Amino acid sequence: MATTPSHDRSPGTLAAATGLTLFAAVMLFISGILDIFRGIMGIARDDVFITTPNYVFKFDLMGWGWVHLVLGAVAAAVGIGLFALSPWARVLGVVIASLLIISNFLSIPYYPVWSLTLIALYGFIIWALCVAPRDATTPR
Repeated sequence: MATTPSHDRSPGTLAAATGLTLFAAVMLFISGILDIFRGIMGIARDDVFITTPNYVFKFDLMGWGWVHLVLGAVAAAVGIGLFALSPWARVLGVVIASLLIISNFLSIPYYPVWSLTLIALYGFIIWALCVAPRDATTPR
């Protein structure tokens, strides 16, 4: 006699999925706020950062400030959406974290240690949002 697979999630699976989503929400919100501050620093005082004169991707630091300010604001808003378990927030969280990885990669010569730290953090956020089952955090 064949048994049909059960699609109900165990309490442990629900707890893990909720925990990973909460982790991603907290980290995305905090890193978004930090990116807002980094954007403000780039806009207000662009002579504070070190520069690499022969870097392939050379951009104006004030422009980078605006990029980080906008992406940070969106990341913080998506983090709030993740707290509310909004369905759009998981997809947008992966998208914004991916864009922030790219922007941090391109800004490595201006703040190398911070950029590499945030690249790793955004990678963990993407992992947390992708590994949790999509329907595990929705109430039944």
